[in-house]
Amino acid sequence: MPLAKEKTTKSKKAPSRGKAAKSATKAESISKLRIRVSAYESKILDASVRQIVDTAIRYDVKVLGPIPLPTEIKKYTVNRASFVYKNAREQFEMRMHKRLIDIINPSPKVIEALTNLSLPSGVKIDVKMM
Repeated sequence: MPLAKEKTTKSKKAPSRGKAAKSATKAESISKLRIRVSAYESKILDASVRQIVDTAIRYDVKVLGPIPLPTEIKKYTVNRASFVYKNAREQFEMRMHKRLIDIINPSPKVIEALTNLSLPSGVKIDVKMM
């Protein structure tokens, strides 16, 4: 008499924690304030970045940066004369200097102090909470 074959069952994997566990770990993870500062003049940009970093350090917060980002250069070519001298041209360029600052675990006091900073005109700031 032939032996009966046993049915093999696939072993089930242990249930994964899924999306709920990932979101719980993100809640415990580090929050970060990312500040991108840009200006046409590098000296004004460096002064404003120094002011931002000094304000953050005053409240005992960990600061990463300033990290210099690539300078964006826009070049324009303009005709010198409008009619006869077509080959006479002038070239102009605008340089946009950029810096990146990360502030790890900012407290509400730090955020309030950074919003109350008075920076020179011509400095553009983008703040992103990560």
